[in-house]
Amino acid sequence: MKSNTIKSINPFNGELIKTYELFTDKTVENTVNKAHETQQDWKLLDIEDRTELLAELSDTLLKNKQIYAELMTNEMGKPISQSIAEIEKCMFLCDFYETNSEELLSDEIIDTEAEESFISYDPLGVILGVMPWNYPFWQVMRFAVPTLMAGNTVLLKHAANVSGCALILQKLFEDAGFPKGCFQTLLVNHNQIESIIADSRIKAVSLTGSEKAGRKIAEIAGRNLKKCVLELGGNNACIVLNDADLDKHLDTIVNARMQNTGQSCIAAKRFIVEAGIYDVFLEKFQKKVSSLKHGEPLNSKTQITVLARPDLADDLQKQINDSIEKGAKVIIGNIKKDAYFAPTIVTNVTPGMPVFDEETFGPVAAIIKAKDVDDAYELAANSKLGLGTMIFSKNTNDAIDRISSIEDGAFFVNELVKSDPRLPFGGTKNSGYGRELSREGILEFTNKKTVYVSK
Repeated sequence: MKSNTIKSINPFNGELIKTYELFTDKTVENTVNKAHETQQDWKLLDIEDRTELLAELSDTLLKNKQIYAELMTNEMGKPISQSIAEIEKCMFLCDFYETNSEELLSDEIIDTEAEESFISYDPLGVILGVMPWNYPFWQVMRFAVPTLMAGNTVLLKHAANVSGCALILQKLFEDAGFPKGCFQTLLVNHNQIESIIADSRIKAVSLTGSEKAGRKIAEIAGRNLKKCVLELGGNNACIVLNDADLDKHLDTIVNARMQNTGQSCIAAKRFIVEAGIYDVFLEKFQKKVSSLKHGEPLNSKTQITVLARPDLADDLQKQINDSIEKGAKVIIGNIKKDAYFAPTIVTNVTPGMPVFDEETFGPVAAIIKAKDVDDAYELAANSKLGLGTMIFSKNTNDAIDRISSIEDGAFFVNELVKSDPRLPFGGTKNSGYGRELSREGILEFTNKKTVYVSK
């Protein structure tokens, strides 16, 4: 028997935060209809009037920063300092689109034989966002803000374990002055999602989540001829070459794997280290990882804490143990208790092992020894996923020359892969398709309409 409720449980102490009632079919219908009706007026609003609301949205984020941060920390276990940083990043996003939306959405003039010809970027309508729990505010905001600025309205289906964040996000937009119906949260189960996507008033879907979820959403969207943007999993390579400046970049390299307790699609998961620096790197990396401060998520000094759910820790340990059976060696970690999983370093890793081939969603670093530079790039490219690759080397010219050897959606030199409102974000291969953020993101859910005016 299926439950008509969902529960938000603190992963650190196992305590129930709140129980929420799922929306009935009638409530879903009313919510979708409200989004559709609101969009009819919202799309006609001058872009300057829409962007003015982003200033208030940013101010509301600032005013409630601690409240929002504590809520996400309690719901999914993120260290509080990182939750606060997430809210601040959302403010940066608002500021970017407040400044740039009008220019990004301006008509593109095309010189033809016509008296006037141009591309008009018109909104599609109501857009459904299906979002994950690992960055409960940022993932939603980076989808919703450009989508709203383009003249669409937004429906959010958030991960069940962060339902409190989902509802407070709707209140955030309404408190900032967005008309009711611009941004609404749907508390629904997976079975209800299919009928929502099929609704003629829903024009497109954006999903950030697992490869499995992406395939399912793409299947439903395709069957209903709906556009979708998919940002799925990753097992990003971090290439460390012999000439890398470890003293300068080691903190960045460790953070690339261990931020958000390793629960990031764009985290460095495979560390491909050139043979000449391998031993030194492993020693320094292990020392730095071992020094990370573990503790209660609401403690400002905590760097490593629990995973978002106990089953995630179970999945992670299975991936490691299956890799051990194939010859991998655990240097530190592989210790689990409830939702806690200790930072883990695995060596002797080769293709064919889960920790090489799959996404490991937690604080697990797979270390692979590369014979030389060419071998390092070949190992990095050996993946069915394609979110991003990072390279640490003093020879930046050589790194740039090798950009085309990596098919990923991002290529970062001497920096960890990260999202930035000014730059497009998305993947290739089994990491999905479409782009968020920047100009590409704000145009994803627009009708690129050809306008031709003859004399």
